[in-house]
Amino acid sequence: MDDKLPRFEIRPLSDADGGGYLIEFPDYPGCMADGDTPEEAIAEGRDALASYVATLRDLGRPIPHPPEEARKSWRDQISASIHAALAKRADAEGISLSALVAKLLAEGLERRTNA
Repeated sequence: MDDKLPRFEIRPLSDADGGGYLIEFPDYPGCMADGDTPEEAIAEGRDALASYVATLRDLGRPIPHPPEEARKSWRDQISASIHAALAKRADAEGISLSALVAKLLAEGLERRTNA
């Protein structure tokens, strides 16, 4: 599996559910993972997805292929100036651009949930 993750959803978990963040892959039913931070959830999700695909291969089952629209990069959907600002911040924080965007989205969702 390449470095690019397919479409995923990440959300904060309640304290009752153990806290942290949950990552799920809608195009891969049942494939999910969690972590204390969005970055950890993404890293764990990458491992979970690789195991999921390997298990399907071992069992001789078909591997889901996300629809073409889901494979489009979100980077193609934003302006060059926003992309540059995000890349600069990701570099300053020492994380990947995708991890930064996931982190910012999760933080924003958490604020909205707690508002």
